[in-house]
Order: sequence, then C-alpha cells, then structure tokens
Amino acid sequence: MIPRATYRVQFGKEFGFDDAAALAPYLAQLGISHLYASPYLQARSHSQHGYDITDHNSLNAELGGYDAFQRMVRALRDNGLEHILDYVPNHMGVGGADNPLWLDVLEWGEDSRYARWFDVDWNSHPEYLNGKLLVPFLADQYGAELEAGRIELKFDAERGEFNVWLYDTHKLPVSPLTYAEILGNGNGELRKLAEEFAGLENHRMDLLSNTNRLKSGLAQSVAASNEVRSALESALKRFRGRAGDLNSWSVLDALIHKQYWRPSHFRVAADDINYRRFFNISELAGIRMELPEVFEHTHRLVFELLREGSLQGLRIDHVDGLLDPKEYLERLRARAMTPFYLVVEKILAHHETLREEWPVEGTTGYEFCNQVTGLLVDGTSEDAFTRFYLDFTSEWQAFPEIVRESKVKIMENEMRSELEALSRAAVRVASQNPRTTDFTQNILRRALKETIACFPVYRTYVDGVTHDKADERYIHWAITQATKNEQEVDASVFAFLEKLLSARMAEQPGGGFDRQAVIRCAMKVQQFSGPVMAKGLEDTAFYRYNRFVARNEVGGSPEQFAFPLGSFHKANQVRAEKWPHTLLTTSTHDTKRGEDARARLAALSLVPEEWAAKVTSWSRILRARHGDVEGTAPPARNDEYLFFQNLIASWPAELSPPLALEPTKLTEYSERLQAAMTKSLREARVRSNWISPDTEYEKAVTEFIRDALNPEVSGTFLENFLPFHERVARMGVHNSLVQMVLKITSPGVPDFYQGSEIWDLNLTDPDNRQPVDFAMRGRLLESVREFSAEDRACSLSQLFKNWHDGRIKLALLAVLLNFRRDHRGLFETGAYEPLSCKDCEEPRVCAYLRTAERGVCLVAASLDARLQPPDYRGIKLDLGIRADVLHWRDVIMGRSVHSENGAIDLPEIFASLPVAVLIPVSRFGA
Repeated sequence: MIPRATYRVQFGKEFGFDDAAALAPYLAQLGISHLYASPYLQARSHSQHGYDITDHNSLNAELGGYDAFQRMVRALRDNGLEHILDYVPNHMGVGGADNPLWLDVLEWGEDSRYARWFDVDWNSHPEYLNGKLLVPFLADQYGAELEAGRIELKFDAERGEFNVWLYDTHKLPVSPLTYAEILGNGNGELRKLAEEFAGLENHRMDLLSNTNRLKSGLAQSVAASNEVRSALESALKRFRGRAGDLNSWSVLDALIHKQYWRPSHFRVAADDINYRRFFNISELAGIRMELPEVFEHTHRLVFELLREGSLQGLRIDHVDGLLDPKEYLERLRARAMTPFYLVVEKILAHHETLREEWPVEGTTGYEFCNQVTGLLVDGTSEDAFTRFYLDFTSEWQAFPEIVRESKVKIMENEMRSELEALSRAAVRVASQNPRTTDFTQNILRRALKETIACFPVYRTYVDGVTHDKADERYIHWAITQATKNEQEVDASVFAFLEKLLSARMAEQPGGGFDRQAVIRCAMKVQQFSGPVMAKGLEDTAFYRYNRFVARNEVGGSPEQFAFPLGSFHKANQVRAEKWPHTLLTTSTHDTKRGEDARARLAALSLVPEEWAAKVTSWSRILRARHGDVEGTAPPARNDEYLFFQNLIASWPAELSPPLALEPTKLTEYSERLQAAMTKSLREARVRSNWISPDTEYEKAVTEFIRDALNPEVSGTFLENFLPFHERVARMGVHNSLVQMVLKITSPGVPDFYQGSEIWDLNLTDPDNRQPVDFAMRGRLLESVREFSAEDRACSLSQLFKNWHDGRIKLALLAVLLNFRRDHRGLFETGAYEPLSCKDCEEPRVCAYLRTAERGVCLVAASLDARLQPPDYRGIKLDLGIRADVLHWRDVIMGRSVHSENGAIDLPEIFASLPVAVLIPVSRFGA
C-alpha cells in the first residue's frame, strides 16, 4: 500500500511500542495512514536514537520487546494504519558490551568468523596495529588511564571468560590464546586448564569448539571449588596495580599488548582509526553490506516482518554509506519476495536528480523541504540581506569557499585516517604501472583531498559495470577545480585520479592496472566523499555562513537565496511523472530548524530593511549593558547574528504578545537556546569545537543569551523585540499554512514529524527530540473536529486570528488529510498542472490543478504574507484546462467560490485564509 501520509515517531526510553499503540487512534483521526518508526531493532543499552544497532535480528527490549511490538502492530491494524521502519544497513553500534559480532572480532582478530563483516584494514599501521583493531574509547592517554586504574582485567564467572574493561563500560575480550598467562601455574586445576588453553594454537581447525569447551570447564571449576576460586582471584591480583604507580600496571600492560585490539585516547581515531565509521563517530562501525552473508544475516528479521504483514515499508538510512547502493536496493527488492514501500535517505544537490534505475519510490523528501522554504522567500531581498550580513559581521568569504575549506578541515582532522587509507589504496594502484609508479602517497593524498573538497555532490556511483555521464561530469568538474587549487601538484597526478575515480582506467587495454583494485579504490572513495560532504557542508559550513539561516537546511543550498515559482512547478511536475510516491517532508529528526521556525525566517525576507534596523538596534542595546561600545566582546558578530535569527525563529508561541512572559517558560526557553547556540559554535569549528571546546567563549555567549532573555536585565531589549517579533510571527503563521497545504497537495506522500501538527519551532537536535505532549494534541484535535459545516469558516477564521495554540494548523491538516483519504487516486496518480494569473506579471501566488480520471482539485496559496485580499483586487486566477467549471467548493472553509470567463478573482479565493483547496461542485456533488 502506498502511504497516504506518514507520521514519524522517535522511539526511546520515553516512548516505546505500547506508547505507539496508544497513539494509533489519534493518528487515524488525524488522517495518517502510516506510522513512520525510528529504528527499533536491538541497539546499545540506553540508546538515545536507535541508530547504534547491535543485533539486526532482535527487537529492542528497552522498547518493550516482541510482545509489545505485536500489540503495536495490532493497534495500528485496528485503526486502519500500517507502518514503515527506518532501517540502518550501513553501520552497527560498537563499544560498550552489547554487540556480539564486534566482541567476537575483538576476541579473535582476523580469525574471527565476523572479521570480514566489518570494514577493517588489518595492516594500516604495521608498526603497532598490525593485526589489531584500534579501540579509541579512552577519555585520556592510554598510560594515564592505565595508571589511574580505569582499565581493569575481570573474570566473567558465568561464561568462563576474561575481559579487559574500560571504565566498566567498554568490554574488550581477552584472546583465549593468552588465558594461560592469566591462569598461571599456582593451582593444579588452573594449571591444567592453562596448559590446555596454551595448546589451542595447535588445534586451529577446532579452535572455537575447543575454546568454548575450555571456557565452560573453567566456569564450572570456579563455581564448584572455593580453592580454585581463591587461586583465580590471586592470579588476577597480579594484573592489578596501584593508582598513581604506572610501573605497577606493567603486567596488565604486557597482556594488553598481546591482544587483537589496542585501546587508545579517542583523539587517536582521527589519525589511526582502521575501521570504517559512520562519519567520524567511532562507536558506529561500518559493516560490509555488499557481502551476501552480511546482507542475509542483517535482514532476516525485517524480511520476516515484511512477509508476515507486520511491516509494510522501509526507509533506508544513509544509503550513500553503502559501497554499492544500487546493488543493495536491487537485492533488497528481490530477497524480500513481497511488495513493500521503499524510500532512501538520499541528499541531492540542487542540480542533482535521484537515479531513475534505483528500485525505490523516492527519497525522504529533503529536496521538497528546501524547495518550499525557498518558494516562501522573497528573492528581491537577496541584495539587502547580503549587504547587511557583510556590514554587520564582516564575513566576506563566499559560501562555496567556506564549504571547500570546511571539507578540507574535516579531512585534515577528524577523518584524516580515512584519507590516509584511501591514499594507500591509490598508491597500490599507481604502483602497478611504470608511468604512475612514482606517485607517492603524500602527493596522492594531496590530490585526493583537494578533489574530494571540490566534489559538487555527496558521491558518485561508479561500479565498474556501467558508466553514468552525470558521474563523469561531477568527477571532471572536481578534478578541474582541484587542479586550479593545487597548482604545485603535477597535472599528471590529477589525470591519473580522474581515470581512477571514473574507473575508466580499468578499461585501458594493456594498461597494467588490476581491474578489481581500480574499481574497489574508486568505490571506497565514493564511500568517503559522502561523509566528508555531510560533515563539511551540513555540520560545519551551515554553522559558519549565517546570511539567512532559513536556507541552511539539510539538502539545501544557502547560496541560493530563494526558489523561483517556475522551478517549484517544474520540480512538482517531475515528481508527478517520475516519483509520485516519494516522501515530502518539512521537518525531520535531522533538520536544523523546525518547519515553522523556517517559515518565520522566510517572512523576514519581506521586511529586509526593518530587519537590518532592528538587529542593529538590538545589538547596541544588549552590548551597551556590558560597556561594549566597539562591539568587540563575545559573541562575535557572526554568532550574534545567528542568535538573533534563532530568536526570531524559535520564540515560543506561548510567550508571544498578547500572552504574558511567564518566567518559568522564559527560563526554559533561554536554556534551550543556549544549548543550541553552544552546539552551533562547536559545529562551526571557528571559535570552539567538539574536541577542545573554548569553554570561556561559550560561557560568554550563553551569558549574553541569558541576559538578553532576562526581563530584569534586558527589559528595554525585550520591549523593542516583542512587537517586531509578533508581526513576523503572524507572517510566519501565513507561511506555515501555505507550506503545509503545498506539502499535502503536491505530488508525493506528505510526511509529518512527531508533534509538528501544531507549531514546530524547535532548533537542531537534540532540541527537536524532546518528548511530545500527545494528550494535549489529542484534546486540540477533538476541539477542532467539533466544528460543524455551518460554522467552520467562522471558526477557522477565529483560529487564524488567535493562532498561538496551533489549532489553525492542526485543523487544516486534519481536513486536508481526510480529503486525501477520500480522493486517493487524485493524489497517488494525479497529474500536476501549474496555473497562472491574468494581468499580473508577478502575483506571488502559487496555484495548480491536480487532475485524475475521476477528479480534480485546485490549490492556491498566497506567497506574500504582507498581502491581504484587497491587495489582489483586479487579479484573476486563470483556470487553464478547467475553464469550463463555474462553481467550486472550498474544501477547507466549506464555502462556495464562483468563476467567470474561465477565471476566479484572487480576493474571493483568499477571502479568509492565505490558502484554498477547491473542488468542482458538479464533479463531486458538493
């Protein structure tokens, strides 16, 4: 079943399967067809998000386990709902003590049956990591933590195993081949077991079974004999030192050096990590989903759920992290052996399109999110915003250069080890041919780094089988730019790289290059370029370039100030033709700001001069309190400008005039804003960062915010701020309703993030993952459902005027989702026909028809929140192919609208609201 509308919920300790079951009646009343679940497979203990999966074949016990899951499925089914799972194929949660696959690799190294499953380079640093796995989970240097006694050897009496523990949190299994050193020769029974453990090396064929037998024997001996237990305790004491005396820990240190793992300070990961991670997160290790045995193992449960009908769709997380996304998706479709809804989390550059050969319904909808925000922005304000940003902040660097610089910084620091691994792979390829054998690792590293920094997309999809022209264009563009930037690197190196990254090198007859090595290297570069783009663009550049942060959104292009109406129509027509069932989102767990926060910011583009004057005034007022006449004290101007935009975007509706400034709520909001700003500072990596934060600067910024939002300290500022904010907030409400109506009626499946059915003014994660008051939303929904057909228009007009509680948004959402339910064919397969206005060059109106064999509806939205119905006097909407329809009914307001000469007067369309959805009276009998 193609979803009618999806509703994303975030599972966690505050929200489990039974909570989702209780939510089912509410979602059904709202008009939702599919619950869109965050990952709910077994994850690390106390996981905050579910993406750190430790067992793909178990349901998360902390969410209620199998029985609670079945109760959720039954509740959804009883209410006419189905559900989609956010599935994580790229990585698993490691560290801790939860992942048996990872623990097995730590215990046995390359001999582990799962050693190939994780993307490990066992020969990355022969001098100290040969055959070892780096474990970068220490908070301080290895020697310091060893000396402090935070690294301990312990015996698991139940399993008969020895493990080294870091902080009693991270379990590092000791290789059974070294158990003899621990057991010693003091006790006869232990001595006998020690000899048998020492002899394991001679029985490689039965290594696992013999080890399990000996472990079981050890556990039984310890449990059965006080003497053995006492002897073992004495043996363990040899590995315990005295805190503050490093030499006393030498026995444990010697044992650790003989293991298949090496514990290190977390900062070592940047240089020496030898397993692929999710971005730069060491506790999320990449898995090799391209291996058939890994695919089969990790999909066993999800296929079972799909085939039995408990699950109806998948959202594939971070599809670009996979070695070969197309091959994975094709295998997924084939092995499921049942139809299901499938979308991918794929972030497209503004000039990029989703690969049509991928067997998916579409993406998770970031492109629509950015298009609709850009549509709400008045493009004529761009010069004014740019001038003021430069004048206020003195930040003159162009956005593309900020992106390049940020990507370089990521590769030189947090992801340096991955770049080193790629450069080693490139050297191995280059050494196969006399013409390129002199290319050193250093020179190839420099060329690779610059090329990846110039990549115009997250990644390409070279697979050695087919050649995509778009891929080759992107690679050529990156190489061309890199050649200009790195002029001290010989052009022949970049020529080599272009052939390598496109895999054209593998086709050269007699070229001397190993085909598989070329293709493997090219594909590994692709796996790397995506995370670099994500960290450099989304998690760094977006926090540095603050000209207009409404456009600093996942999948967005901040240098593109607005999105033209014609481009919006074109994008919708393409979706209707090629991706009619793709998701359309405006808020997710990853968006930098909630949908209504962005809608408010878009409204600022309507008042650029007043905005500039206000910011200048606010800055003077707040800095004057600290005697900062020159404006040089923290926060830096760029950070201060971000603060003012965040303040406009996220100011709570319950604190907006005419409502009072309730002190407790104001304090809570201040703390949220402080936390979001601190994260922004660290992500920007200019004044602070995550590795070594500048706590003094961060403290100064948070004090600035705290003072600004304290009426006793900054009453003058708040008196100046609130009236302006109230005007912008009202325009933001206008934009929010437009945004929602366009999402619900455009080609695709509208997706709603938990809680966003009323105002979503959240900032970036974790601010947008706060618990949702569903009980309150249920009461609000009941109140708007009580509107009768006779008083709906009056009631909705009052809700629009008194917008603070969000019921106007909730009411429109429920009306339109239920309209979609009653006219599924119109939206699942309906065509999209843009409409234009007569006698007006730029009316700032978005209007279109959705048409199907058995239905039609007209959607119209005012894109300028300043304009009222009288401002549209004399302007008519041309009905295009439906010029024959004379009588229409407004689905939202329940009123009649009439046309004349194939057109409708805009003042009549927007008489009560800035949006309208009209259906022909004759066609639907309304």
